[in-house]
Amino acid sequence: MWYVKKSFTQTQVESVAAQGFTVRSSGGVARIEKYGCGAELRKDPNGNFQMTIIPSIMFHGQFTHLWDAGYQKFLLTHDGRKVPIRVNELADLRRFNEELRTALGVDTYYNEALGSTCHYSVYDRVKGRVGDVPDETVGAREPFHQ
Repeated sequence: MWYVKKSFTQTQVESVAAQGFTVRSSGGVARIEKYGCGAELRKDPNGNFQMTIIPSIMFHGQFTHLWDAGYQKFLLTHDGRKVPIRVNELADLRRFNEELRTALGVDTYYNEALGSTCHYSVYDRVKGRVGDVPDETVGAREPFHQ
């Protein structure tokens, strides 16, 4: 979904706020959020910003990883909990990604705009092979009970 090696100036990063994004910057780290999604950029030694956390769905204020388990897509939290993803969350992630690219002046190519790309696509239903138990393969645990 975001294979961009481009760096961005402080002005570019701050300018996305005019497009409705929330931008929080502290200690050389900029966090950009909108639609329940976020991305992180860090200042490099040249004073420019580079993407360090690609556009992700936020869960309880934390970045997540998108995981395709074969039968369902999940969000994986940093502590390994899995949360089933909803179609509206995928739509928000896609919209966030497209709007952030436009706001930062990053081109979108056809193959990158086809759909959601997961951080992990680990599943295999053949018993005894890696991925036969998807949760074990990525270290996922049951979701939070609210």
